[in-house]
Amino acid sequence: MPSPSRRTVLATGSAVGGALLAGGMPAQARAADHADTSDSDPWRTVLDDADLVWQRMPKTWYEGPYLGNGFLGSGIYAEPGAETEAVRFNVQHSEVQDHRPEFGSLFGLARLPIGWFTLEPVGAITGLDWRLGLRDAELTGTLTTDKGTLTLRALVHNSRSVLAVEVTPSEGERDFRWVFHPADAISPRADFKPLPDGYQGNPPAEVAEHDGVSTAVQPLLSGGQHVTAWRERTRGGTRCLYVHVAHSYPKSTALGRALTTVRGASALPYDRLAGTHRAWWHAYYRKSFLSLPDARIQRFYWIQLYKTASAARRDAPVMATSGPWLESTPWPNTWWNLNVQLEYWLIHGSNHLELDAVTRALSEFRGNLSKEVSDRYRADSLGIPRTTDPQLVNGAAGTLTGYGVGIPGQDPPTPEVGNLTWALHNVWLSYRHTMDESILRDVLFPLLRKAINYYLHFLEPGTDGKLHLPATFSPEYGGNSRDCNYDLMLLTWGCRTLLESAELLGIKDALAPRWREVLAQRVPYPTDANGFMIGADIPFAKSHRHYSHLLAVYPLYELTGRTPDELALIEKSLAHWVGFEGALQGYTFTGAASMSALLGKGEDALRYLGQLMTRFIQPNTMYKESGPVIETPLSAAQSLHDMVCQSWGGIVRVFPALPAAWADLTVHDFRTQGAFLLSAVRRGGVTRWVRLVSEAGAPCVVRHGIAGAIDVRDGRGRPLWYRAVSDGTIQVALRKDESVLITARGERPDLTIAPVRPNADAPRWGLPA
Repeated sequence: MPSPSRRTVLATGSAVGGALLAGGMPAQARAADHADTSDSDPWRTVLDDADLVWQRMPKTWYEGPYLGNGFLGSGIYAEPGAETEAVRFNVQHSEVQDHRPEFGSLFGLARLPIGWFTLEPVGAITGLDWRLGLRDAELTGTLTTDKGTLTLRALVHNSRSVLAVEVTPSEGERDFRWVFHPADAISPRADFKPLPDGYQGNPPAEVAEHDGVSTAVQPLLSGGQHVTAWRERTRGGTRCLYVHVAHSYPKSTALGRALTTVRGASALPYDRLAGTHRAWWHAYYRKSFLSLPDARIQRFYWIQLYKTASAARRDAPVMATSGPWLESTPWPNTWWNLNVQLEYWLIHGSNHLELDAVTRALSEFRGNLSKEVSDRYRADSLGIPRTTDPQLVNGAAGTLTGYGVGIPGQDPPTPEVGNLTWALHNVWLSYRHTMDESILRDVLFPLLRKAINYYLHFLEPGTDGKLHLPATFSPEYGGNSRDCNYDLMLLTWGCRTLLESAELLGIKDALAPRWREVLAQRVPYPTDANGFMIGADIPFAKSHRHYSHLLAVYPLYELTGRTPDELALIEKSLAHWVGFEGALQGYTFTGAASMSALLGKGEDALRYLGQLMTRFIQPNTMYKESGPVIETPLSAAQSLHDMVCQSWGGIVRVFPALPAAWADLTVHDFRTQGAFLLSAVRRGGVTRWVRLVSEAGAPCVVRHGIAGAIDVRDGRGRPLWYRAVSDGTIQVALRKDESVLITARGERPDLTIAPVRPNADAPRWGLPA
């Protein structure tokens, strides 16, 4: 990545400095969005540097470009079995699913494949040169054949939900063609598991023409339909394909919407569509900034921000295991025992709450959560199964069709009961990072109250005078155990959060004494000589990818190493967990990195991320196990966040776990708990300045990391009163919209927000030559 020019720094230093001291967005940063020159715009510099490139043909979803807007998704790679003859543009949609709950969430409610287009040149493909531009969220480049070239541009429009692919052929390729291939509308799980009794695929799609618009109408046996509509328009020597997918249930109204959308979009030249699309993406990235000296990891980080916005929107379905890019998978729906939680963590620090579908979905479909627990508990309890469709419905439960919530102490079904409480921790994070009381009052408190109430039905005193849980299941270890740590840790966090929330909301809840009793009388977390056990009946004794037995450490931060014994327990448990090779997977290493960051061990955190990158991350930063899953790379971005800033426990910790190699680092408008926006710069291994803007007027305690005496000034440069809490930690009184700037005593540092110089060159992501 090129370092910022001297002109950039000199031109922006005073302007940005003044704007930062005054609060709000830096003046130069605002102006730079219109300047359109890389060396004057830090965002453009890092984004252009992070573009993925292909100079070899991608052959799978794990290698190729991908486009999306949270709904419509397209993965692009060579047509399997015809690599020199055609390029596949997959067409998938996060709302397209079956509606037969009698066959469960993994068959009867599964996401359904839609189909794909093939771009078929006249000649044989001999080469390509593609670039996925993150800043514009657009694929550009050329496809070379033995007859000529095809120059292409492609995007999935942010708001119109249209795939637009513009192709300009050379003379020898003027007769290239597009062909649509409808997929069989059957659960992708059918390729991996036997079909449930009575289950059959939906009938074939019906292809037709409608006044110049082609359609593939897929009728569903349940009623309803999904429709792919497309049209190609020629303007001069350029041809542009426009594609839209619509889904409707139970009525068959998707056809009309699909036709209307394609006709409207195809009336616009590609550049007209691209203008509004690019404007959204440019504004999206500018909500935060991070630059670090590891070029490969910095690029990876910005690609994850692109990927997340391509896969998520607040009003889109909660991300399924592979986002909007459905591929052959045994997991064709939404997974709630880790995947969802990890997929959405990065939205908080990166300041992208506009992507928070979890809070919206849990609120909107809360009525379905009571139906997922047994009849006798529905009046006062809620739960979420391991797997659901976008409306949080599981349907028929079974190991083949979808996993129910279960009942503690009983099996079948598997008593996996903690998933809703864990999902609500994500909602709590959204509240804490915004301090939006409506999230607390209308979503978190009422749902968490009933999720915890489900546990309370089963807690029972033992002969030791402690409260115990019957046998439950810890994802994904195998076997049920009494006093399962997964559930005890979530129960503890839930009771503590309910008490704190009730106090904040002024609610005198009749269950508050019971929550206090749980915190006072709960059995200690089961441990042995190796650290945390799975539960009282099951030691941790085999390789296990999941950290379900360690949630109190991360992400709940209930145990943080406050005492020497607690620290030793965490360190021992972490080492024991990752010490078993065999079943470890990518998210094992993101979890280990974040736990290491909690302990301030930046070198260990970086080492774990390095293992993730070399062992698991694919050329386009996607990830696979038995099928495609996207949570692990997204959670790696959160691990980076945890190294750069942590804000649990009411303290904003600046640069808490940086490795020595990261001597220079810039972060801007990083969102923390308490609804603060953090900006900070580190140069030569020294934190030069820290700035916090308060959006909610919450208590502000910051561990700034600046050695020696400090100056603390407000947004107008005036000295600001503060109280030293401990060495390197201060408390500052900030009202809403006020800011604080912390520097070394007597320093007036350059407050420029700019990329840092990389330590070494690194290959781009994608398939470079």
